[in-house]
Amino acid sequence: MAPSLLSLVGLLLLSLCSSEADVLTDSNADFSARLYHVVSSRTDDNIFLSTFTLTNGLLALVSGTNGPTKDQLLQALSLTGLDSQALPDLFQTLRTLVLATSLKQGVAVLPAVGFQLSASYLDLVQSKFGGNAVNVAYTVPQEATDTINQWAQDQTGDQDQDLMTNWDPNTQLLLATIGSFKAQFTPSFNASLTQDERFYVDNYHVVMVPMMLRADKFFLAYDPSVKVGVLKLPMAGEAAMLVLLPDEGVDISTVEEEITGNKIQSWIRKLKKTKLEVQLPRFLLERSYFLRDVLQTLDITRVFQDDADLSTIGGGAGLKLTQVFHKSVLSVDESSDDITAEGGASSSSSLPPRLTVNRPFVFVIYQETSGAVLSMGRVVNPSRK
Repeated sequence: MAPSLLSLVGLLLLSLCSSEADVLTDSNADFSARLYHVVSSRTDDNIFLSTFTLTNGLLALVSGTNGPTKDQLLQALSLTGLDSQALPDLFQTLRTLVLATSLKQGVAVLPAVGFQLSASYLDLVQSKFGGNAVNVAYTVPQEATDTINQWAQDQTGDQDQDLMTNWDPNTQLLLATIGSFKAQFTPSFNASLTQDERFYVDNYHVVMVPMMLRADKFFLAYDPSVKVGVLKLPMAGEAAMLVLLPDEGVDISTVEEEITGNKIQSWIRKLKKTKLEVQLPRFLLERSYFLRDVLQTLDITRVFQDDADLSTIGGGAGLKLTQVFHKSVLSVDESSDDITAEGGASSSSSLPPRLTVNRPFVFVIYQETSGAVLSMGRVVNPSRK
């Protein structure tokens, strides 16, 4: 199905329950920002989170819980105002729009061997969340590794997806999520104009990186209260990347502290079209996270405790979540060697202003029709994954 037709179908379905859809997309943006805050506060390195994929996995988990365990998950995901029974159908509609983008994702609910999976729950995970639910022999670490790595390869088509090499044999339940994104800008940057330029990691470190170039009419905004410029880069499948570039001398952490779901939406609304030459570094991010501690910081605790109620997943008393594993990959490059007027440098006698992204920045990838936040990240050093 073509992306434009997907959007029409999605818009029609979302219009039937617009208020619920708004709550879902707003909660997705809010959770994405809160998750990013916790992760970013724990590292000074590059970050990449496929937040929509993680939300997908957590909602699949919600459908396997009951009682206070479910209530706490819904509250942490800002979804207490929605009928939990309607969530799978509502999320499936949103996921239909996201499937038109270049995001490849996988979600798996993986209890240990010995816990009987419910056929109805397995069907729900597959049909509504595009995921899997299978038993894994954690007591045989190599077998567990092979099973989960094979699952990851099947989801993304990437033959080099090694999620982990060792597993805790006492694992009861693992939630695994993986997101792989190829940033296909429209129009693309012109590869023939890419050249090595300086990127200022901090006041003391400079690296040389391939810097892409494109002259075009871009949507741009500036937030004086945060001292950050906001650049929109359209992508295939009705997705877009917001590049958040702090003013020179402004620490990136001060910008990150201001990011909320509402702030992201306000920046999008302020965007104005202007003619620019944009230089953006080519980069590849590949990040892996164990998120149990992060999620507990976000008040998702009960599902990890002995009294967790995961009875909807299947038979077997005492099942609790042991760990949440998240891997995300983002490739940002020219995507095409075609030389076009839009992708080239300006040949006008009056050159447009040039915006050079040559210092640490934050980015947000979102689906334009729905406003759903798909990914968030930070590039401190584009020469490192």
